[in-house]
Amino acid sequence: MLAAALALTACLQGAGAAFSAEEPDLIFKKSTVWKLLTPDHKLATYAIDDPIVDGVACHFTVPEKGGVSGWLGVAEEVSDISLACRQVGPVTIKDNFEQGEEMFRQRRSFMFKKMRIVRGCDATRNVLVYLVYSDKLIEGSPKNSTSTVPLMPWGDQPPPRCGDYVKD
Repeated sequence: MLAAALALTACLQGAGAAFSAEEPDLIFKKSTVWKLLTPDHKLATYAIDDPIVDGVACHFTVPEKGGVSGWLGVAEEVSDISLACRQVGPVTIKDNFEQGEEMFRQRRSFMFKKMRIVRGCDATRNVLVYLVYSDKLIEGSPKNSTSTVPLMPWGDQPPPRCGDYVKD
């Protein structure tokens, strides 16, 4: 039975990678609840670069369940996710995008819940807007977080106008 559980865990972890364009970089984890014989509950902070906007990075923190279900990879993670995105270099927008277009997605439960980061543009203010939320097939989730990135000059390079890249 243990072998079957480990095989299932390996399959699930592989499936999770298929749902994201790029795996985020783990920055650190902090234990929040100690467990005696199984992994602790943790908060994990990750970084990911916007795949079509060079010079913008997002950091998000997600809870990760420990215990037996977390160890086996079958725990349904809660929807509490925080997000912060910043300009980290000269901004180059490589392609047109739709308002609310998905930038990143990650599985948060065995079958039904996904975390998504989507991107938009406030053309009036020349600001990229990022929204993270968790959706569930049956109920959905009202928990979300928003971060904005005002596009600013970097060195002698003027910033692009994000409105020029939004698909109509």
